[in-house]
Amino acid sequence: METVPTLRDRKKAATSEALHRAAMRLAKEHGLDQVTVEAIAEAANVSRRTFSNYFANKEDALLYGYRASIDRMLAEVRERPAAEPAWQALRASAPVMYEAMAEADPEGIARWRMMRTHPTLLAAHMALHARFEADLAAELANRTDDPLAARLMATAYLATIRISAQYWLEHPQAGTLIEVINQALDRMGADFTAR
Repeated sequence: METVPTLRDRKKAATSEALHRAAMRLAKEHGLDQVTVEAIAEAANVSRRTFSNYFANKEDALLYGYRASIDRMLAEVRERPAAEPAWQALRASAPVMYEAMAEADPEGIARWRMMRTHPTLLAAHMALHARFEADLAAELANRTDDPLAARLMATAYLATIRISAQYWLEHPQAGTLIEVINQALDRMGADFTAR
């Protein structure tokens, strides 16, 4: 059952999005090292204290879009039919997480490139990714009687997404990002679906 967001929820989401967009714009314009939390708050027309109510640091603000995608993906996996095999639930849920990536907008590409080159952003991304992997494995464990298989599946799935995105950044002529991801997931999933 889908809940309707309250006015307060919508305002919080709008503030989070405004801070995220301000952080992205400033990081692209000045480089991440030159961006401060105070500058992000000012660019989003909020106080420093308001920023701290939403995000722990500038890396957290920059990764807001990724965290929102993770939350949507986990919710989609949870809502899939209980009898659906784990890998099929992952494959069916993938478009929810990557709907924003369908056209690989300039912001997403800039964020990926920034993550690959900036140590603190990469560390924050990896911590978020590790939490996602654990949460995803827990969801998959509800669909199989083999917890090790659930962990392997979550890890394989996320590694396939990561490697596909890196490959696509280096070889954009290989097709759209979603095409590259889907091709790689089909290859990786062959063993899981055979079981």
